[in-house]
Amino acid sequence: MRNIRMHQLNRAAVLLCTLAAGHALAQAPVKPVAKPAAVAAPAPAAAKPGSGFLPPASASAHVIDSIAVVVNDDVITTNEIAARMKAIEARMKASNAPMPDAADLRRQVLETMIVERAQQQLAKEMGVKVNDQELDRAIGRIAEQQKLSLQEMRNQMEKEGMPYATFREEIRSEIALQRLREHEVDNKIQISDAEVDTYMAAEQAAAADQVELNIAQILVRIPENASPEQIAARKARADEVARQLRTGADFAKMAATYSDAPDALKGGDIGWRDPNRLPPLFSEALLKLAPGQVTAVIRSNTGFHLIKLVAKRSAAPADKDKGVALQQTHVRHILLKVSPTMTAADAKRKLTELKERLDNKAAKFEELARLFSNDGSAAKGGDLGWLYPGDSVPEFETAMAALKPGEVSGVVETPYGFHLIEVLERKSDDASKERLRTAARQVIRERKMQEATEDWARQVRDRAYVEFREDK
Repeated sequence: MRNIRMHQLNRAAVLLCTLAAGHALAQAPVKPVAKPAAVAAPAPAAAKPGSGFLPPASASAHVIDSIAVVVNDDVITTNEIAARMKAIEARMKASNAPMPDAADLRRQVLETMIVERAQQQLAKEMGVKVNDQELDRAIGRIAEQQKLSLQEMRNQMEKEGMPYATFREEIRSEIALQRLREHEVDNKIQISDAEVDTYMAAEQAAAADQVELNIAQILVRIPENASPEQIAARKARADEVARQLRTGADFAKMAATYSDAPDALKGGDIGWRDPNRLPPLFSEALLKLAPGQVTAVIRSNTGFHLIKLVAKRSAAPADKDKGVALQQTHVRHILLKVSPTMTAADAKRKLTELKERLDNKAAKFEELARLFSNDGSAAKGGDLGWLYPGDSVPEFETAMAALKPGEVSGVVETPYGFHLIEVLERKSDDASKERLRTAARQVIRERKMQEATEDWARQVRDRAYVEFREDK
């Protein structure tokens, strides 16, 4: 099973611009239209699964709802907005995040929902679908990560007011949007050998001063095809935010109030980043700061940024030219995946039985792998080949590292399922230049993806027909 291999370059960790993309306010003025007549929604029990409509508890037989925004050929209702705001408020209070004013929170939430609807519609037009079997597997992995059975997770969600049908459709939507982005952005990125050479040379020169930066951001977005007047207005807004920060305003609260990025309601928190994987525009400014300081206003294609350096730490350097001596492990496994026909308990029980047979020399590992393993390595007796450090998920790698050649692990749980692992042999090898070039190519891809995803998300948002309807 080669899908156990995971390149440990954390792709999500570098998407500063991606995080800033596509979730901002439309700045063009919109003429208010006459308020539509209120519509009587069905009783709460009849709410459409997956619609995001979570009617409040009420003794009345009907809930009055109305259209808040039209997005292309779909609508967002006032009750949908209220439900989303309620969920976000609860999450922010639980994490002690600074709470923006109600009007600012509603604006942020509504813009996020508009972006989601526009991208969901595009996914539908492109024929992107997620079937129930794929959805069940994804939800099963979520339950496993939370150390809960599927039923326990479902009970917990419904106890907290989240209908399970709504949760399923939200996860289906997330998977579909990820596939859409891969199709529209990821697969179109090209990287030349010259770009790889330039990156590796720069990395080697900077190896002595490698650091990681903990950062947060405020983004004031510029709409696509903005007029000079719109750009000036957005710059003035960013300058005003910068002025308030200089006079002691709390960065997290300012982000939650003014930022047009999706991380706004998390206080703008981005987390730890390798500066080499940030756009040079940002990394150059950040490397001049001391922890606690904020950059001047930075202009990008997306808008105006203010980035705070929360903290800085040293990162272990690596020899980018000669390669690094690494230990490789030749390993095989038996994998049982959780599915509607096999619970986690069933998988653990079955693997325990197989382990007893192996311990008693009643069967050979490769024979059991061919019979029972749920992945592509089964045909090869579970053989995964030679793995470098970082080629597998942490849970698998930790268990593998604890084994001596010839030893078989107990039952090991990873995001992919439950495993028995056998180490066949080990050797030390130098990481080849080609392997280092592959890693460099991946970093460059991540950089390019930031800008490409940013542009794509902005285009989807700005090209959508959006009509705001006022409640009076």
